[in-house]
Amino acid sequence: MQMPRALLALLMTPLLGASGPAPVGAGADWPSHNGDAAETAFSRLDQITTANISRLGLAWSLDLPGEVTLEATPVAVGGVLYFTGSHAEVYAVDGASGRRLWTYDPAVWRHDPLMLTRNFAANRGVAYAHGRVFAAALDGRLFALDAHTGALLWSVATVPPASPQYVTGAPRTFDGMVIIGQAGADFGARGYVTAYDQNTGRQVWRFYVTPGSPAQNRGDRAQEAAAWTWNGQWWKTGTGGGPWNDITFDPDLDRIYVGTGNAAPIDPRTRGTEKGDDLYTASIVALDARTGRYLWHYQLNPRDSWDYDATSQMTLADLTLDGHRRKVLMQAPKNGFLYVIDRSDGRLLAADKIVKVTWASRIDLATGRPVEAPEIRFQKGDVILWPNPAGAHSWQAQAWDPQTGLMYLPVTQNGVHYGSHGHLPGGFDTGGLSIASERRDPHDGHGALLAWNPVTMQPAWEDWHAPMLNGGVMASAGGLVFQGTGDGWFTAYDAAGGKVLWRFDAGLGIIAAPMSYAVRGRQYVALLVGWGGSAGAGSDVMNVGWKYGANPRRLLAFALDGHAVLPPGAKPSLAIHPLDDPALRIDPAAAERGRSLFLACAVCHGRDAVSAGAPGPDLRESALALDPQAFLAVVKGGALLARGMPRYDQLGDAQALDIWAYVRSRARDALAGQAGSAPH
Repeated sequence: MQMPRALLALLMTPLLGASGPAPVGAGADWPSHNGDAAETAFSRLDQITTANISRLGLAWSLDLPGEVTLEATPVAVGGVLYFTGSHAEVYAVDGASGRRLWTYDPAVWRHDPLMLTRNFAANRGVAYAHGRVFAAALDGRLFALDAHTGALLWSVATVPPASPQYVTGAPRTFDGMVIIGQAGADFGARGYVTAYDQNTGRQVWRFYVTPGSPAQNRGDRAQEAAAWTWNGQWWKTGTGGGPWNDITFDPDLDRIYVGTGNAAPIDPRTRGTEKGDDLYTASIVALDARTGRYLWHYQLNPRDSWDYDATSQMTLADLTLDGHRRKVLMQAPKNGFLYVIDRSDGRLLAADKIVKVTWASRIDLATGRPVEAPEIRFQKGDVILWPNPAGAHSWQAQAWDPQTGLMYLPVTQNGVHYGSHGHLPGGFDTGGLSIASERRDPHDGHGALLAWNPVTMQPAWEDWHAPMLNGGVMASAGGLVFQGTGDGWFTAYDAAGGKVLWRFDAGLGIIAAPMSYAVRGRQYVALLVGWGGSAGAGSDVMNVGWKYGANPRRLLAFALDGHAVLPPGAKPSLAIHPLDDPALRIDPAAAERGRSLFLACAVCHGRDAVSAGAPGPDLRESALALDPQAFLAVVKGGALLARGMPRYDQLGDAQALDIWAYVRSRARDALAGQAGSAPH
């Protein structure tokens, strides 16, 4: 088979030493999280095209026993794929055969078991530079591995001991450094990014995205300026802002762009905020890459009150706007707008709604500030608005195609009802508020692939999906856009018009993004398949019917004329099979106490104990959860710690048994509901 000229040219470019601006996207290698420094998630490879996509088939698959949530996009260098699993295990896999080369396990459960209680286990991948692979574990350790052997080269703690902060994001490499942020904004922890030397792990610089105490801020102009926008004793009550996902390096301007998280606590009344913007939360902050010095910021949500992080992917491009060529940054954050920002000075150039948005009518281009709806900060009680805190677009990759001039976005639509703590049926109580889903529009509770023109600020096409939680996106020079969805389908679209050209049943829901690479002239498209993540916490709208442990987690690789076959697996089903022992007496008061305590469990086991199949099982169907002593052995004793089930030894036995009583009551309720719906 003759190699396409464009692919051959791309493979030869490093050898020829071509000069000039770096081409957009990734070539034979996919060397960083979203393909290139500009975070385009675009592949320049064009062996797989709209004309031959019908020949695309599975080249090989690799089962990954023990994994659950898979959110990473693999990195490919020299024909080897590097990626992380649920607990930041790092894998190296031969890209042509799927043979595992080595695995490194940071063993969070052994190193710092308390950190497993912070969040469900998830990790978004690795960074690569100069023969080293970098990843960060949930407990905050950033570590470097030898890319050839998997040997540990160095490890450094990026968060303080006993901190509520944790890490799920992928690091980025630049200028001989590796940078990482952290989550923990919901706990009010003061967020920051830190750059480390790639060779030694030595800290080079750190930038805090919210101010500290007056003594800590003294002499730091950026922090002193931010402090003017906070009220009360913010350094004691909490700030937040943790940059838990995207950090983008701009090689043209030698800058780092940091997308920051929400202010916390969410309810501004509880953080003493009557006025002020609470900088630099819900913002994009530009820093000097070599020193970490503040350059500019743009705040998307001043005085954020709805968990509208600005941590979504930031894509860099050159666009012609109003007749002028601009270096821009494009972001579609949680709040439902897409922003085009001049990255030289942070000035807003364009912004518009991409899904249903009611918290603001528009973004004022003159001031850069949103024109907000009235009384949306709980001044008069309950508030209903769109989008919900899961976001119109969150961490899943978007893709920029320079050929079509379109941005491809995995979006979701759902409303949110904020009420008083404990007063919303089905509400998720946190931060002094009760938060429940609100569904009124036909698209509510669903997701879509949206093709958006950032010059005209108009949609080009869209394809709505039944599931709300779906995977990230990749575009390619072959005129294709790829996305996996929560119902298990992996789909290729015509990039220009949105026509579905090819589909593959991956056998399990997909939340990760695909990527592409080439080995010995053959182009591959690879994808991690591992349903989980936030599906548990959002099980009221994200439950597709996958069952915990019923389907293997896998790495799939596709190529033209691939003929591998996946073994058949269990199909999704919303039917449940609750277990009960009629002899058990359930104390209603204990079950009610357990309901509020179950909040910590709901992130994995589902809202109101209704699981979405992952990252944790449905406890109503669990035989182990029938036995109170076995339940105590797991919840307090850590019997399943090595498998990722946290040990909650801070709970008393009575509290753990209250949770058990709640689980038993929910199983009994489910059985009663089935009996009531049975035909007579």
